[in-house]
Amino acid sequence: MKKIGIVLEGGGFRGVYSSGILDYFLEQEWHFPYVIGVSMGAVNGANYISKQKRRSIDVPYAFLHDQRYFSYRNLLTKGSLFGMDFIFHEIPNKHNLFDFDTFRNSNQEFVVTTMDVHFGGSKYFTKSELSDKDFLVALQASCSLPFISKMVTVKGKKYLDGGLSDSIPVQKAFEDGVDKVIVLVTREKGYRKEVKKRKNGQFFYRGYPEVVSAINQRSSKYNEELDYMEKMASTGAVLPIYPNEAINIGRTERNEEKLMKAYNDGYQRGIECHDMILEFMNS
Repeated sequence: MKKIGIVLEGGGFRGVYSSGILDYFLEQEWHFPYVIGVSMGAVNGANYISKQKRRSIDVPYAFLHDQRYFSYRNLLTKGSLFGMDFIFHEIPNKHNLFDFDTFRNSNQEFVVTTMDVHFGGSKYFTKSELSDKDFLVALQASCSLPFISKMVTVKGKKYLDGGLSDSIPVQKAFEDGVDKVIVLVTREKGYRKEVKKRKNGQFFYRGYPEVVSAINQRSSKYNEELDYMEKMASTGAVLPIYPNEAINIGRTERNEEKLMKAYNDGYQRGIECHDMILEFMNS
């Protein structure tokens, strides 16, 4: 039987769209054996494996205007626009509990994508190699966007947002033994990033030349990953699920209605793709 995996792109709050699709998967009891996520995609993947429907939308919806969750005061006092300790440690342990028991008891493989700030490549953390505490830290690292978040230390090494090194890790999924891949994309079909360099990276990340290089190459690398995904889709090995239209939501969105619309649109997209997914699974 073919081993089918899911690749979950990030994109900040655009990721609530993908969480709607994953919640539809849970309703259908589609528990794919391999899941790899980047940034918000990693958060969605964790909630999918712990079988906690709506958690990926309920958390931001509940805390969006809480200064502990998001504020410029956080940026000034803690170096991160988002309250990363609050989001990745206090919320899952005190407010909206993460179901570690279900997560650990699942036989699904789960991989969190981060970028090693010293050598510039990806570091992929698996759930089996991390304690519960370190797992939350790895999720935090995967979501630590450059410029608005601090580097995160996992097991003595520093990491940043996985999207800097591998935004759509289809190739990694194949390397890990997956036969076919479903990719939940958070950009509309045909989208490509404008290729440009950011000069402020040299100021922010002095002493970390690989981070500066990754920031400068981010757009071109992302476009290459999209090209590879589409090439593999033409062979039948990859099924990309795109939004029907551009998701009208920012990485740092503060509008609850937009968040909920993106989630509901994602859930509806899951319904629309039901037969296509079944055909892909069984072909």
